[in-house]
Order: sequence, then structure tokens, then C-alpha cells
Amino acid sequence: MKKRIPLLLIFFRLLLAPIIIVLAYYLKEESRGILVILIFLGLISDIFDGIIARKLKVSSVGLRRLDSQVDLVFWIAVMIACYILNAEILQENKVGLFLLLFMEFLCYAISFIRFSKETCTHAFLSKIWGLFLFSSFVSIIGFGYGGILLQLTIYWGIISQLDVILIILLLPKWQNDIPSSYHANLIRKGIPFKKSKLLNDE
Repeated sequence: MKKRIPLLLIFFRLLLAPIIIVLAYYLKEESRGILVILIFLGLISDIFDGIIARKLKVSSVGLRRLDSQVDLVFWIAVMIACYILNAEILQENKVGLFLLLFMEFLCYAISFIRFSKETCTHAFLSKIWGLFLFSSFVSIIGFGYGGILLQLTIYWGIISQLDVILIILLLPKWQNDIPSSYHANLIRKGIPFKKSKLLNDE
């Protein structure tokens, strides 16, 4: 049972996605407090599923791929909740948000064209972007404020997506857990490097 903890954490985050949308839609203003708690729990589950999997030596490519796709579902659900509660904030930043969604689609499209698989880089810049997303969405849902934090999140998201696209283009074959485009270039050149045991699979 202990070895199933990482998988359970991933499915917990997947379960949170529809709950977050339903609460925002039906409870409106009254949902804000509980939504902030659920988003925090989702972030914690995302941080610890990989760490625990590596500690228990049950980390696998399949688990990492599932983790990536559930992350996407979770954050899209949170963004939908933000739109339900504060549509005006997202409307003010719609160009940047649409650009981010397009770049996310582009990452998947390029990965499928090159490798017939979805992207699963778990890159360092993307991990930081996850923290930006958390901060921005909590700010919107908890306090009704987007402001400079949301703009920084959009800018960082664009940079991290460009990094992922470069990783996909540089890799000679599909791999998961590539820290950055710099490391993808090392792989392309056949130069070995050591990954962080805390952040990535070996």
C-alpha cells in the first residue's frame, strides 16, 4: 500500500479538478476560501508525489507521464474557476493567456510530431512556473487581484514553454525529466550530466 502513495496523490489532484470547478460554479463567492485550500493541497500533492516515488523507488516513466497530464488538467480547472469568479481579470490579460494556451498546445503538437508521445519534461523553469501559477490563482480567487503577479506569471510561462519547445527539438529521442534545454543539448551531444535526485528522475 505504501508504494501506491505517489499514484494516490496524483489521482487526488485529478479528483480535485472537477470539484474545484463545481464549487466555483455553484457556490460562487462562498467557495473562495475552500478553493484556496484545495489549490494548496493540489500543489502539495504535486510536490510530494515525485519525491515520495523516488524515495520508495517506485518512480517510472508511466507515473511521470501521468503526473504531467494531471498537472495540466488541474491547472486548467483552477483557471476555469478563476474565470467563473473573476472573469474580468482574465479578460484583461486574455492575449497573454491565449498565447500561453497556444504554446501549451504547440508543445504537445511538436512532441507528438517528433516522438508520437506527449511532452513530459518536468523542466526546472516549468516547476517554478507552477509556483507562479499557484500564487496568481490564489491571489485571484482569494483576493480578487491579478495585477503584476499575473503578468509575471504569463511572462514566466512563455519563457518556460519556449524552454520546453527547445528541449523537444533538441532531444534525439523521447525522454522524460529533462531539467532544461541546456541539458537537452548535452544529451544531443552525448555529454553525461547528473540530475537532481530531489527534482528529477535519474
